[in-house]
Amino acid sequence: MNDKINQDTINKALWSACDTFRGTISADTYKDFILTMLFLKYISDVWQDHYDNYQAEYGDEPELIEEMMKSERFVLPKQASFYTLWERRHEPGNGERIDQALHAIEEANGTKLKDAGKSVFQDITFNTDKLGDSKQKNDILRHLLEDFAKPELSLKPSLVGTLDVIGNAYEYLIKNFAASGGQKAGEFYTPPEVSDLIAELLDPQPGESICDPACGSGSLLMKCGRKVVANHGSKQYALYGQEAIGSTWSLAKMNMFLHGEDNHKIEWGDTIRNPKLLDKNGDLMLFDIVTANPPFSLDKWGHDSAESDKFSRFRRGIPPKTKGDYAFILHMIETLKPGTGRMGVVVPHGVLFRGSSEGKIRQQLIEENLLDAVIGLPEKLFYGTGIPAAILIFNKAKTEDTVLFIDASREFKSGKNQNQLSDDNIRKIVETYRANTNVDKYAYVASLEEIKENDCNLNIPRYVDTFEEEEEVDLMAVRSEREQLKAQLTELETEMAKYLEELGYGA
Repeated sequence: MNDKINQDTINKALWSACDTFRGTISADTYKDFILTMLFLKYISDVWQDHYDNYQAEYGDEPELIEEMMKSERFVLPKQASFYTLWERRHEPGNGERIDQALHAIEEANGTKLKDAGKSVFQDITFNTDKLGDSKQKNDILRHLLEDFAKPELSLKPSLVGTLDVIGNAYEYLIKNFAASGGQKAGEFYTPPEVSDLIAELLDPQPGESICDPACGSGSLLMKCGRKVVANHGSKQYALYGQEAIGSTWSLAKMNMFLHGEDNHKIEWGDTIRNPKLLDKNGDLMLFDIVTANPPFSLDKWGHDSAESDKFSRFRRGIPPKTKGDYAFILHMIETLKPGTGRMGVVVPHGVLFRGSSEGKIRQQLIEENLLDAVIGLPEKLFYGTGIPAAILIFNKAKTEDTVLFIDASREFKSGKNQNQLSDDNIRKIVETYRANTNVDKYAYVASLEEIKENDCNLNIPRYVDTFEEEEEVDLMAVRSEREQLKAQLTELETEMAKYLEELGYGA
């Protein structure tokens, strides 16, 4: 098969491969198998494609070709290739062989697929009883290998063209798993339009460091990196992240690898209880850009140990025990570089106006003049929740004593189950943010004094008046129209009576 394969063909074939698991295990479980197999198939196809190219150039010189292959981005041991596994698919032990292949790939690639001793595939095993007894498991995995061996899923660069095709396929799967993942979806996925918006607002520059302390599958983090490439033609940036859920951390590492993001450091662990991104002195690392879509109002976020936090992240106040929103906000602010640090965080609207300890923290942040903008988003943008969210922008380089409020809640592209931000919606928000001026019924620049007069309540309707006045009713015109209608009704009733009489129904 020598025809080029397009994105849509790959996406459909991948989604079809999920049929192998449907009815046996939930999407939340089988997503790890599908995404890991995509990873394995891709690196096997790239490796084979490059090997074939060398063979065409140098002929039958296996030793020379082996030497040339050592300059590849990654190493693929022969026994770990997808094709070796596929050839033995009818033999017992498919699960065990796939696990061994993944382990061999990890060992051969050093730190690229590990961080601080944790391996990418540590929480993923194909040799699991979740797939049924030995025979059923072997049959399911044989079908999976056969699905990925189809011509539509030949992922060789000579056929798919660019690396982004695979990265896009990965994002496509993650998005579809999120759509069917209910409450768990938000743990690993930020809708691409929201990531685009945040990346545009923060405007990352060449040479900057970018961090997401709740990075999920890494989509928001990579979107910020790709903005540097798109706007400046540079790959001079560094990506940092931390993710609490082991299997999601693995997705982030594989996602980085598939997108060619080699300059990254993604740690596994709880950002609030145990931040891992530390400098050589054991202090929190500082970044030019910090961004996140942390879990909304997380219960049991680490309240018990917050008072004795050795990094003093909660000196402005300790967030409530059952709502961790400000725990993430305070951590992120603490990791901003002085002078250049910018931050964008997605929050539920309660963060804008809830009182008690949250109110005191909010007041402190406003008095320090760190908050730059509050942007209200439409409802049903995020998977796992229909509630509208907001983006808070903080800026360490801020000079004006104002906060910009934008109400973008009514401007979106409507979908069946999920709303989306269109390119025009995003452009309007970004242009309004950069202009930092009032826009009737859309944006308002509030002074810090005005916000303090509102008891530091940031609820957007307090500042952006979206009230539409009803059209003034002309009572005389309404009366005249009513008289006309009454005359017409009398005329119709007279005519109807005449017809009834002609038909013999008269009184």
